[in-house]
This record gives sequence, C-alpha cells and structure tokens, in this order.
Amino acid sequence: MTTAAAANEDTFPKLIARNARIRPGRTAFRHKDLGIWQSWTWAEVHEAVRGFAAGLHGLGVRRGDKIAIVGSNRPKLYWAMAAAQWLGAVPIPVYADSVAEEMAYVLSHAEVVLAVVEDQEQVDKLLSISDRVPSLSHILYDEERGLRDYDHTRLHPLAAFIAEGRRRLDADKDLAALIGRSLADAKPEDLAIILYTSGTTGRPKGVMLTFENVLAAAKMGCDFDRLDETDEIIAYLPLAWVGDHIFSYAQAILAGLCVNCPESPETVVEDRREIGTTYAFAPPRVFENMLTLTMVRMEDAGRLKRAMFRYFIDHAGKVGEKILNKEPVGLLDRILYRLGDVMVYGPLRNRFGLTDIKVGYTAGEAIGPEIFRFYRSIGVNLKQLYGQTEASVYVTMQPDGEIHADTVGRPVPGVEIKIDDNGEVLFRSPGVFQAYYKDPEKTAETKTPDGFVRSGDAGFFDANGHLKIIDRAKDVGKLNDGSLFPPKYVENKLKFYPNIKEAVAFGHARDYVTVFVNIDLTAVGNWAERNNVIYASYQELAQNPQVYEMIAKHVDEVNRSLAAEPRMAGAQIKRFLILHKELDADDGELTRTQKVRRGFIAERYQPLVDALYDGSSEADIRTEVTFEDGRKGVIAARVKIRDMQTYGAKAPAMEKAA
Repeated sequence: MTTAAAANEDTFPKLIARNARIRPGRTAFRHKDLGIWQSWTWAEVHEAVRGFAAGLHGLGVRRGDKIAIVGSNRPKLYWAMAAAQWLGAVPIPVYADSVAEEMAYVLSHAEVVLAVVEDQEQVDKLLSISDRVPSLSHILYDEERGLRDYDHTRLHPLAAFIAEGRRRLDADKDLAALIGRSLADAKPEDLAIILYTSGTTGRPKGVMLTFENVLAAAKMGCDFDRLDETDEIIAYLPLAWVGDHIFSYAQAILAGLCVNCPESPETVVEDRREIGTTYAFAPPRVFENMLTLTMVRMEDAGRLKRAMFRYFIDHAGKVGEKILNKEPVGLLDRILYRLGDVMVYGPLRNRFGLTDIKVGYTAGEAIGPEIFRFYRSIGVNLKQLYGQTEASVYVTMQPDGEIHADTVGRPVPGVEIKIDDNGEVLFRSPGVFQAYYKDPEKTAETKTPDGFVRSGDAGFFDANGHLKIIDRAKDVGKLNDGSLFPPKYVENKLKFYPNIKEAVAFGHARDYVTVFVNIDLTAVGNWAERNNVIYASYQELAQNPQVYEMIAKHVDEVNRSLAAEPRMAGAQIKRFLILHKELDADDGELTRTQKVRRGFIAERYQPLVDALYDGSSEADIRTEVTFEDGRKGVIAARVKIRDMQTYGAKAPAMEKAA
C-alpha cells in the first residue's frame, strides 16, 4: 500500500472499501441465528454498506443528520453506522434496554431523523415516544417477526432496504457517482459518532468524537496488542458503550479482524467457545460471574474431582502467573503445571471460551485481585486498562510483564497524564473528544484550555509509574474525624466476594461508615440449596439470619483489610444491612453500564440510611419497582441492621474463608 493511499484511508467507510480491495474474501462479520453461523466477507460488507448508504440517501438523509442505532450486536446495526458515516451523517447508538423515557431524551436531544433498530420491541418503543421526537421520520428494522401487519408508511425492513439500495446503484449511474463523491468528501476531522454517557450523575451527555479521535485510539490498541486480520472478537457489549465501538467496530475495521455477533446474551460463552476468539474484553462482573458459576458447580462435583480441582488450582496460584510472565520456575513445578493444564486449566479455559485467547481486558470497575490472579494463573493473559468515553477509551494499559492487580498500567503511548493538587487524574491524547453535544458549559468544565480532560477520578502513580485509581474524585469524602472516605474503594473490597453482587457505602460528613449490600442470588442461592435453607424469593433469602452471618464475616474481613492500610483504616464499616431488592437500572438505581447512582440511592432509601445512623436494629421500607413490561409495583420489607467490630490501624489481615 502506498503512503498516499494510506493517508486517504482516514474514515471507516474508506477503510471498509480498502478491506474489500485487499482482503475481499476474508470473513469480516459472523452472526449466529437459530444455531447457525452466517458469514459475510469484506467484499460483501462493502457492497451492503454502499447499498445501505444509497437507501439512506433516498430517504433524505444528508450530511450532519443524526441516525439512532438501537438493538443488540448485529452485523446490520454495525453496517448502519458505516452507512450513515458514508453520507456524512452521524450515528448515535442508544442502549437497547433503555426505558422509553430515557430513549426519548437522547433521541430528542440529538434530533435524530431516522432510527435503525433490531426488532419489534424497539419499534414499539420508538412508536410510543414518536410524539416526543418530532424529527424522527423513518424506522428501519432488522428482525421482521411480529411486524408484518404494522403500518409501513414509515417502517422499512432492513434486508429489502439494503437490496433496493444496491439495485438503485446498479441502475442509476448518477446516484453511484454521488455515493462515490460522498465517500471521498469525508475528512478525518468530521464528526464520526456521538456516544451518550450512562448518566451516573444526571442526564446523559453526548460525547462528540471525530474520525481522527476514534482512529487514533483504535490504532493505539491495535499497535499495543499487535492485532491483525487473523484475530477474532465476539461483540456482545452494548453498542452505545465506547468500549464496544472501539473494540468491535473501529479496531475491527482498521485491523481487518472478524467480528462475531452471538445469538443472544445467554449464549455468549458458548458462542465464544465455538469461534475461538483471540481478543476479548469484559467488565469485571462477567469474569466474576463465570468464576462464581464454576465454583458453584464444583461444590456439586464428586469428592475426587473436587480434590483434584483444588490441588491444581492451588498449584496454579503459586506458579501460574510466573509461567505466564515467563519468569523462572522449577522443573517439578512446571511438570505439575503442565499436568494441571491437561486436567484442569485447559478444560476451564475451554469452558470460559478463552482457549485461543491472545489477550483479554477488563475495565470499568476494579476487579478483585484474587479473581484477576485466578484467570492469569490458569493461562489467560488478562490485563486491566483505564479509559473513558471522552478519551475514545484508552488512557492507560498494562504492558506484558508489568501486570499488577492493584493498578491500571502505564499511560498508553501518545497519552499524557497529570495529577492535580486535589488528586484528580487529567489526561490529554489524540483520542480526546471535541465537546459535549449542545453543552458548552459542561465542555468547559471538563476540558482545560491546554487540552487536558478532567477525568473525575482520583488517583496517583505508584513507585513503578503505574496509575492507581482510588475513586471518583467527587465521591472521595471525609468522616467527621477527618479520616479519608473513598466509597468505591470500600465497595469494591466487598464486591470481591462472590456472595456480594453490589454494595453502596455512606460516610461523608458522618461519624462512621455504613453499607447497603446486595447479595448475589446465584452464589447465595446455591449455598442455601447445599445447606437446606428454604426460601421463596430474593427478599426472603436476603433477610435470612444465616445469610446475615455470612455477609458479616465478609464485612469483618474487609475491616481487617482496611485496618492494615493506614490511609484507609478510618473507613472501616461500622454498620450494614442487606437490601430487600436487587438494585436495578430500570428503577434508576444503576446506570445502563451497571454503575451505582449513589446520590439517587441515598435519596430513594433515605429511611434506611437514617436507620443506619440513628442506632435502629431494623427499619421498614416501601419501594416502588418497575417490572420488565413497564408496570409498576411496590415491595415492602422490614430490613435488619447489623453492627460490626472495627480494628485499630495496622491490625493483621485475616485470610479469606474458603
């Protein structure tokens, strides 16, 4: 490829055309439907996107228009992004599980003129809010089931729509020339996408990223991990999340690798195993769930199998990471590890769908050190990275040989990081966003005059130059005695236990720290089965005295751990309760990326917060909940509160119970 040609391949539609030219027969996308993998080559993708763009032009889509993309990971929805970009329009992916109110805000704020959706559910949702989005004129849908009898004045099935666009291109030379000019006219500084944040602290903000931003970030990742056309990735994370956009769209098109779309969220692990993905990303909760399910199943295994599993897992814990890091390990230990690889580690990697993994990443929240080390010890090259939507993902990454569970790595080449006087992390890079859409005030608050972005996270560099993130800067508070109170740090220590799914800590401007706990229904439910504990619902199990004893032991261990850290000793937990319901994004308690909305929770459960601080041993609460079909209901409960012992600084930390 000539330098001039490479320089001109500066947008994703141009890169798709390049891939069709240099690797036409190589598989670009797969989608599993009804148990069968459907495949498309780069040449077929190029023709489909070109026809898609022609169809959009026929519906009146022009440069600068906004196109909503709503649904799960499907090839045609990724092609919709490319087709919009081909014409100079701007794709706006929206979280598919957003309730109608949330979706109406984003679509109205962005003034979308057209939406490309997955199925009948999304069509119904959009039709129900159409009066609040007057700019929305057409809806294109992928899955035709259930939509045959709808009024198709504004509805269009995608397959027929793309086919008609291709037919028109073949029949109309002027249209073909216009589509060709649209491709050539696009510039790297053009707006490529608007990604709305998950709205942890309020209304979602539209992050504006240019082709230059996204391509720079994609190149960082591809270069760092040496990704190429032979790699395979499974696309299962929300289309609206920046991670999916970089990993499953930008890097895939840039490197020419293959994107695999699973049949459903429930079949991701099975589908990943079938494909043999080489590059993977998942938030910590995914890795935690896989490990929890494995440990739960092992409890039901025979005695001999359990003993073998524990023996080899213990051995992996001693030498597995060293072997992965190519550090010196004794011959006998290597032989035992090789035997363990045949008997335990290999089958485990296969069960997780990670047999062929070259590199895997986790980010978004802290991952438990034990969980992180477990995957690395069985031969999975799992790493952590730190990123934000405003950075087009990449801020720090962990180089091979420098993998630490308690850090997020070094600055990615091309990224500058500094820590301000308040401990907030600021970064500057080629991937930094242009602005928040229609929000100059928030943009000015976030971006400094010299181009640095205020991350909102508090952190520091350790002695090895690795970044450690403590908490959201605005959330780091102090107790009345002046002790440091980083709520997320406390919450993450609790969430490292498989029995605890979520935790919310309180303590700023208070005399001591208290916590709400959500139990993990899978892990605790399995424990209940094995111990003949009868329960009929989450609420009943959560208030069981034996469950409280179990969680109290975990809280005690966390307190001992905090006491061993002089800076954190004052943040030990004095009182806790187990919530009567699981925190839910549909109830506004979590964002669509499963982050806790701490302020909203404190307000919603104010009677419980008050009870934690007024000495009560229990408290009554009535909570409105939203069911999957949109109906509302009320859950009433009497919640118990447990007092905990705290320890003097530098008390020895106990080991976790098995």
